Amino acid sequence: TVTVALGADHAGYELKESLRQHLEQRGLKVLDFGTTSMDSADYPDFAQAVAHNVADQKSDLGLLVCATGLGMSIAANKVPGARAALVFDEKMAALARQHNDANVLCLGGKFVGAEQAKKMVDAFLDAHFEGGRHARRVAKVERIEAAGMFRLGMVDPEVAEAIRSERLRQQENIELIASENFTSPAVLEAQGSVLTNKYAEGYPRKRWYGGCENVDIAEQLAIDRAKQLFGAEHANVQPHCGSSANMAVYFAFLKPGDKMLTMDLSHGGHLTHGNKANFSGKFFEIIHYGVRKADEQIDYDQLAKMAQEHRPRMITVGASAYPRSVDFKRMGEIAREAGALLLADIAHVAGLVAAGLHPSPIEHADFVTTTTHKTLRGPRGGLILCREKYAKEVDSQVFPGIQGGPLMHVIAAKAVCFHEALQPAFKEYQRQIVKNARALAEGMKRNGFRLVSGGTDNHLMLVDVGSRGLTGKECQTALDEAGITVNKNTIPFETRSPFQASGVRLGTPAVTTRGMKEPEMAAIADMVSEVLLDIKNVDGARKVRQRVRELTARFPLPY
Repeated sequence: TVTVALGADHAGYELKESLRQHLEQRGLKVLDFGTTSMDSADYPDFAQAVAHNVADQKSDLGLLVCATGLGMSIAANKVPGARAALVFDEKMAALARQHNDANVLCLGGKFVGAEQAKKMVDAFLDAHFEGGRHARRVAKVERIEAAGMFRLGMVDPEVAEAIRSERLRQQENIELIASENFTSPAVLEAQGSVLTNKYAEGYPRKRWYGGCENVDIAEQLAIDRAKQLFGAEHANVQPHCGSSANMAVYFAFLKPGDKMLTMDLSHGGHLTHGNKANFSGKFFEIIHYGVRKADEQIDYDQLAKMAQEHRPRMITVGASAYPRSVDFKRMGEIAREAGALLLADIAHVAGLVAAGLHPSPIEHADFVTTTTHKTLRGPRGGLILCREKYAKEVDSQVFPGIQGGPLMHVIAAKAVCFHEALQPAFKEYQRQIVKNARALAEGMKRNGFRLVSGGTDNHLMLVDVGSRGLTGKECQTALDEAGITVNKNTIPFETRSPFQASGVRLGTPAVTTRGMKEPEMAAIADMVSEVLLDIKNVDGARKVRQRVRELTARFPLPY
């Protein structure tokens, strides 16, 4: 039995209902995607639903109706795998199948009567693709679609479905994980490009392979833009991730057993800053510094004393869960007085640094590492910035030291990311991140929650849920059910295991990318608090989830 997916907006509703009855009388199976009344509705919603259904081969053909048919055909043709044809008579309807292999018919309800529309639908249903020269032309159309998921859906529908489901999750959930963000479509296009096919061991104009003239351009753009963005003397854009960037610096300038003075993970540091479960804690002798118990901020005086006492080869500064600004100038002084190298890991605050909204470590640190996602809003990857005198050692340690072939598609996406970050709008985006973080923090405090250090200077905050008898794990799970994504996190002077934790980390980069501002942060704080203050209330979480969907629908993602 042939299955037809059917959809219309309010202007096409009456004709849709007539055509649905006609299709059923022909013995066809009809999947009606709405609309269900003449109340105002947006045609792209129905065009997308029908087009996806047909492209996914869940229906054989599609039928869409709006006032003119124009909007439906335009929207449906944005879905890879859908070939929507707007027609005005029976002959056009038949030719759409015969010559163009159209699988979605679009009609204008204000221009076609019910009886004429039925004849056009019949002509469309009864016609068949003729192939031949038309097949060649349709194949060219399909190549245009290749950048989408049409072919993935055909080759591996399970992976395609997982990706579609993840896209829906991102669209419908409030993303508060501080290390996550939404890249631009341009970054996605670069990362999904044919550059993934190219091996390019080495560096621009110094490759082991031939045929690197185009990837050389992409990498050099990334290098030049990174240097411009941060005011650095040298940039290496090849590290696959932030951990690789840190590893390259460590291995280039430290020997096994050398001392490192680093921030404790539970006080806001990172795994690669000497945690015993990480390579950095296995190769080197680690001394940890932390925050004062009184105000939960870095004690620079105590840190200076520790540096003089232990005389480390390297000091690292930077964090994954520290809500306050870092005094890089003071850290540079401490390192120099102790005869130590200074590595600043700015993975979390790189976007704020680039925009001038957080102190920069470039003048004070020997090495600066970062990821390129998080506040930079680029692809997942790493970056090393350093003084020119360290360039040779850094580059040699990245390749051939710890990596082989660079990921040229990711490096191209990094170049796009840096270009976007150099635009005036990026600074305003970073400014809004900080405003939103402060508004969200105030909302959480207003609702009775204690924040580590009392607030935030950057994009994130740590909520002490342990003081309310909760664990970070149960809070994360409960908020997941409500469509709010966070992560459990240890807090300074933690008494629980990292798998339970006493804190929840919240961040604003992703919600700010969606266009949300302070009023939305107040609403989000209320929704988070509502769930956590009545954590066993499943019905309450469901009601919050509906509010979450209503909010995210007002601030859609660009993909």
